Amino acid sequence: MSQSEGKAKGGKSGKRAKESLLIKKLKQLWARGQSELCEVQGSRIHGRGVYATQAIPAGTKIIEYVGERIDKQESERRAWAQHDKAKKHGDAAVYIFTLDDKWDIDGDLPWNTARLINHSCEPNCEAWIEGRRIFIHSLRDIAAGEELTFDYAFDVECYEDHPCLCGRNSCVGYIVGRDQWPRLKEILADAKRG
Repeated sequence: MSQSEGKAKGGKSGKRAKESLLIKKLKQLWARGQSELCEVQGSRIHGRGVYATQAIPAGTKIIEYVGERIDKQESERRAWAQHDKAKKHGDAAVYIFTLDDKWDIDGDLPWNTARLINHSCEPNCEAWIEGRRIFIHSLRDIAAGEELTFDYAFDVECYEDHPCLCGRNSCVGYIVGRDQWPRLKEILADAKRG
């Protein structure tokens, strides 16, 4: 075998090894985005939602919110690109989740089941940040067949862009963090008077 043939074979096996490693990592990421505790179904709140497949006790780690870790600049770029797309096509799904002051997780991956958990003004789950990962935990006991929800806690400054369809008795009509509900009520009262 000539020296050039040896290099070509080594190059091919190196490429196969990299591809194999990538496939392994993708399978691991896919597995992290799945859970035997929940599944995707149609939702009365919005499009598709995530439902408990069995009774889930309060405090249970249900599923990981997986995706690509991106910096804030890239996060802004993607969010605005999705906003522009939504204006043209009506598709408004943005799956960017704040991780910390420097990083976000873009969960726009088909195997990220948690991206389809809808907002509710009376959520039964919440997101916990654990290191560089985000997990959805139950706030209370959840019955089998019940839709999983959490508070998206959007900022009150953009409330009009995010109407809430959760249908709960306490629903404030917009997807705004509970800590900002008093401010939202002031804004809505001023708009009624004005």
